Amino acid sequence: MNKLNSICVFCGSSDGNDRTVIDEAALLGERFAEEEITLVYGAAKIGVMGKVAEKVLVNKGKVIGVIPEFLKLKEVVHLGLTELITTNNMHERKMKMHELSDGFIALPGGFGTLEELFEIITWAQLGLHKKPIGLLNVNGFYDHLLALLENMVKSGFLKIENYELLLVDDDIDRLLKKMRAYKPAQVPKWLKADKV
Repeated sequence: MNKLNSICVFCGSSDGNDRTVIDEAALLGERFAEEEITLVYGAAKIGVMGKVAEKVLVNKGKVIGVIPEFLKLKEVVHLGLTELITTNNMHERKMKMHELSDGFIALPGGFGTLEELFEIITWAQLGLHKKPIGLLNVNGFYDHLLALLENMVKSGFLKIENYELLLVDDDIDRLLKKMRAYKPAQVPKWLKADKV
């Protein structure tokens, strides 16, 4: 059973136009506070990101924001967090978020959300970490993406065991249960144990 003391959440800095997404973000924040899971995220006060953080804080939970200096200057940063960490660039930000987290959850978002999600999955595929990665598929938002991944498997570009690195559910509690039960695959055969 994986201990999830802290989870990094990737999600949009916009609200989107589906109220269900904002509602689920709020529920996720409440659940983190209830279960004493520290939220690690991109430190914004706006969009879906801001809603998750706000709900954790309102319910007396802990929130660590990680933001690169150049974004901090754009006045999107949440100044009421438990801890705010500033990095030099986006890569340092992702490294720090990874270091602080026991697992990852992606909610709906845009290019930035997908970029973070796929980088962390790629690191898992390469054996660079063994942390669970969840996709909260709110209102079928990621159905088309999942269909694309299935087509990658069918077309021989993605191994089924790597596809299965992504734990998917449309329910927060079921997703957390899957993440706690996650058993990482063995080190990929093309890497030596001392490289992970």
